Amino acid sequence: MAEYLIKNGFVFDPVQGIKGDKTDVAIKDGKIVATTALSSPKVIDAAGKTVMAGGVDVHAHVAGPKVNAGRNFRPEDKLFGYKAQTGIERMQGGFSVPTTIRTGYNYARMGYTTVMEAAMPPLYARHTHEEMRDTPILDQGAYPVFGNNWFVLEYLKNHEIENAAAYIAWLLRATKGYAVKVVNPGGTEAWAWGLNCDNVHDPVPYFDITPAQIIKGLIEANEYLGLPHSMHMHANNLGNPGNYTTTLDSFKLSEGIKPNSKFGRDQVMHHTHVQFHSYGGDSWANVESKAKDIMAYVNSHDNITIDMGQVTLDETTTMTADGPFEHHLTELNHLKWANTDVELETGSGVVPYVYSPSIKVCAIQWAIGLELALLANDPMRVFMTTDHPNAGPFIRYPRIMKWLMSTEAREQQFDAFKHKDKVIDATNLAGIDRELDLYEIAQMTRAGPAKALGLAHMYGGLAPGLEADVAIYDFNPNEPYAPDDIETAFGSAEHLFKTGVQVVRDHEIASNGNKRTLWVNAKVNENPQVMRDVKEKFLRYYTVTLNNYEVTGHYLPNPYVIEVDATQ
Repeated sequence: MAEYLIKNGFVFDPVQGIKGDKTDVAIKDGKIVATTALSSPKVIDAAGKTVMAGGVDVHAHVAGPKVNAGRNFRPEDKLFGYKAQTGIERMQGGFSVPTTIRTGYNYARMGYTTVMEAAMPPLYARHTHEEMRDTPILDQGAYPVFGNNWFVLEYLKNHEIENAAAYIAWLLRATKGYAVKVVNPGGTEAWAWGLNCDNVHDPVPYFDITPAQIIKGLIEANEYLGLPHSMHMHANNLGNPGNYTTTLDSFKLSEGIKPNSKFGRDQVMHHTHVQFHSYGGDSWANVESKAKDIMAYVNSHDNITIDMGQVTLDETTTMTADGPFEHHLTELNHLKWANTDVELETGSGVVPYVYSPSIKVCAIQWAIGLELALLANDPMRVFMTTDHPNAGPFIRYPRIMKWLMSTEAREQQFDAFKHKDKVIDATNLAGIDRELDLYEIAQMTRAGPAKALGLAHMYGGLAPGLEADVAIYDFNPNEPYAPDDIETAFGSAEHLFKTGVQVVRDHEIASNGNKRTLWVNAKVNENPQVMRDVKEKFLRYYTVTLNNYEVTGHYLPNPYVIEVDATQ
């Protein structure tokens, strides 16, 4: 494998505390090494340019049945940016729901190298892995959903944390999953009966359990196992005025639980797309930002991480395992709607949506997401996402960077709103003059997500021994620049290395890389009761057999297995 020496660049690396110093970065055998370890490297002169580790996306919907349903459901989306095969690049298309090929290429063009699929229905894990396998360049993992799973509801109802943990370990192994994901705990199961759980104390029909018990029980089971990532939650009551109280109630369920992980994470809960969970008011007429209340809690409790879910003001495709929310959304915008129930496990919905700057609520949502990041005391615990594609496509990350780094850019967007004064009155953003710097951006997009995922030993920095995932941008932070210069530069990496392979050269895709699939193999004591329960439910309820359920080796041609020993 070739050696590389990246010289004279302005390096931003929170792992080593490097804040824009001119520093050389050396690559050998797929790893970052000391410059003295090189013998005859190829030299890349990065003078006047920004150098960071490859980006890490902690939460995006990029593979699996609901993503593919979105592609089929919205043929009009495919008309955006269709591109025939050229050179190394394969045929690609799509905007808010791009093809697998475009997904890999577009992330790479932004300098991202690791992306986690945020909600994998276990029954369709094979489909999810097929799509990840087809996505070039990126290292990926997937989060199986547990918050409405019949096994989990029954075990937690009976306070059987050890059995819940054993089932989680079995399902992670069966689906080749990475982490415990919870979506609208109990609410999606209630949706099978046309109901929902609007707060953490609403009972789940027929299971005699509440969302609060599900959330806390899954945190405890996650820590019993000592998994790399904390319990990853999409809380109840998403997208409704006044829902910030439900968010705070959900946060509080993590109090008093200590992390049990050998992977460097310090948290027990990750709450995703918090923008959608930070609304005050009691109707859409008086909805307002409660980001200050949310961030006051996050800033004072270091056992949780969050991501933004930033609205990008685009036409997009919403998709989530929160089935009742998608039904609510289609009643609001009267656009087409797809819905499904996944046997004993989860559900899902898909609805197109337009976040128009002419609509007051959309502008308020835009402001709330930025407020969450700008009010954060610790950018290592607040991550940049769009909940792709729900609040907008991931290709807008450079635009979000522009808004976070420039008050001028934010003022320009305020001026473009039809209801500017009403938006300012309902939010805090106009009164915030903070501008993030590139070191803080690297914390939010590299070092922070990698640490929260338990992958700081691999990703997120440029210290010797880490994976050689390195992005070089044509951006000089020490010279005057316009806000749009940020978006332009970080939307098109000049060079990108993935595990030492140059996958972007001179702004063009140069290789399809050697992607890996990350999954967690959690070993627990033999548990005959859980295995009896699994076999019984597969015989009685599932439409597939166990042999046709588990994800086998050929679905993961290049797996990276993270071993966890939870035997007692």
